This record gives sequence, C-alpha cells and structure tokens, in this order.
Amino acid sequence: MDLILTEAAEKFIRRMLRFSGGTGGFRMVVSSGGCSGLSATFDVEAAPQAGDVVVDRGDYRLFLPQASAELLAGITIDFRDSMASTGFVFIDPNPSSCKCSGEGAPAKPALAQLGEF
Repeated sequence: MDLILTEAAEKFIRRMLRFSGGTGGFRMVVSSGGCSGLSATFDVEAAPQAGDVVVDRGDYRLFLPQASAELLAGITIDFRDSMASTGFVFIDPNPSSCKCSGEGAPAKPALAQLGEF
C-alpha cells in the first residue's frame, strides 16, 4: 500500500498500542471531508474486522477498512502536538482542485483531533 507515515505518526501509534497492552493493531477509519480534507477516528483493537486491509509495519499493524485504505493511497500521515491542536494530519501531495479554499488553492491539511476512546 502506498501510504507514508512520518516518524511522529508512528511514535504516536506505537505509544497507543503500548498503553493498550501492546497486542492487536491500530484501527483507523478515514472519511472524506470535502474541501476540508480527510477526517479520522481511531482505536486499538485486538484483531482486524472483516474486510479490513491489514498493513504490517514490522512492529505494529494498521487495520483499515477498504474505503479508508483507498482514501489514504498516496497520502502522508503526520502527527502534530501543539498548544493549538493535537492529532493526525493528512498531507496529500496531489490535492484535488476543490475551489472551497480559494481559486485553485489546495485545502489545508486535515487534522484528526484526539478524542476519547
């Protein structure tokens, strides 16, 4: 799968898995937010669900529903933690031609905010 995770994103995923007992995988459900980009929910789960794409990253696994895997093709996933916001950031090297953010201007990277598990 053509998916890039930054060191910061991988560190957060490993931390979540470690805090949850270190077994299973990191499930991420991604949806399109139109001009605002992608949004995601995530959790640590013991096993993939039926139909999930399993991405083995060596020391951890990602569980992605098929539709999420398709949305993430070619995307870089970063994780940012600042006073203003904390969460995953989805960076598309080939943003769509959505005109919502200005004539021809790409939308800002989407931020998946941390929530309760």
